[in-house]
Amino acid sequence: MAKQDYYELLGVEKGASADELKKAYRKMAMQYHPDRNQGDKEAEHKFKEVSEAYEILKDDQKRAAYDRFGHAAFENGGGRGGPGGGAGGFNFDFGGGAGGFADIFDEMFGEFMGGRRGGGGASGRGQDLRYNLEIGLEEAFKGTQTNVRVPTSVQCDGCNGSGAAAGTQPITCPTCQGHGKVRAQQGFFTIERTCPGCHGAGKVIKDACKTCGGAGRLRKEKTLQVNIPAGVEDGTRIRLAGEGEAGLRGAPAGDLYIFLAIAPHPIFQRDGANIHCRVPIPMTTAALGGTVEVPTIDGTRTKVTVPPGTQSGHQFRIKSKGMSVLRSPQRGDMYIQAVVETPVNLTKRQQELLREFESGGKEGSNPQSEGFFAKVKELWEDLKD
Repeated sequence: MAKQDYYELLGVEKGASADELKKAYRKMAMQYHPDRNQGDKEAEHKFKEVSEAYEILKDDQKRAAYDRFGHAAFENGGGRGGPGGGAGGFNFDFGGGAGGFADIFDEMFGEFMGGRRGGGGASGRGQDLRYNLEIGLEEAFKGTQTNVRVPTSVQCDGCNGSGAAAGTQPITCPTCQGHGKVRAQQGFFTIERTCPGCHGAGKVIKDACKTCGGAGRLRKEKTLQVNIPAGVEDGTRIRLAGEGEAGLRGAPAGDLYIFLAIAPHPIFQRDGANIHCRVPIPMTTAALGGTVEVPTIDGTRTKVTVPPGTQSGHQFRIKSKGMSVLRSPQRGDMYIQAVVETPVNLTKRQQELLREFESGGKEGSNPQSEGFFAKVKELWEDLKD
């Protein structure tokens, strides 16, 4: 039966560019790939045809020969430039150079078939672990050291992590000969996958360690000391290299990640490197002026001068009394927000004095309330009009 035209096979015009050829080939190769059409001989034959067409047309010299002589250019070994090119002059070149069939196959099916070529097998590296640690704001300010107990896998002391019984060693895997991978023929392809005998390690245990059963590690809780630097923020992640789960049979251990959460503080609110604090101020102090003593995050106290007529919401800034800055000698600022407190549980005499104060007050003593009610009065008058 006469062969179908290569351009028609790929569904492209004769003058198609290299990118158009590659795109068309990838689409059809995905459609007719044997792994997606198990047992379908027609799809298998179609896949071989489109692969053959692309192999010829992607090469400028072969394409020129095909355009001039058609399929006859590759009969009797012509497709490989000499004898031994295979039936019809076509041969699947799995070890070809850049742009060869192996590269196209790897690009399309690398992940589908279990990883790209050259990728290692299962390394056995231990898993990374996460530990959530809550600290107080004072600890975040000054830094601290703390111990954490982490349930994990540790290296077996009985076999020093090898998994083999005392006096023995792991042997080369007879299935993969130590390569960690095996190859299997599937249709037109040679598929490489992780060795099922050693799971990619390249070695197997003949006599397993009785302590760990050949795993080279044991479940255990270990205590670690964590250094928390001054100035850390909520959500900071600290990495302890090699303190995660022990690797399988001597493989490298994973890492431990400490995720910090800072507990809410009863007095202070943090905003980056700054500290905010709401401080109640007696009405008399706010009216007459004075001083108040406030706590700071470093455990000391500082005096704040309150000017006469201070209103609720007024902020006082105290420089360099905020949080520590991570990896820096600097500190943020502290902001004191005044909250003027109205007295309660007044004695009869205090009530009389306040009434005298109110009746003897002059215009302008309460500018905020006077201004507010003046605006209300204007609004009512406008509504009447």
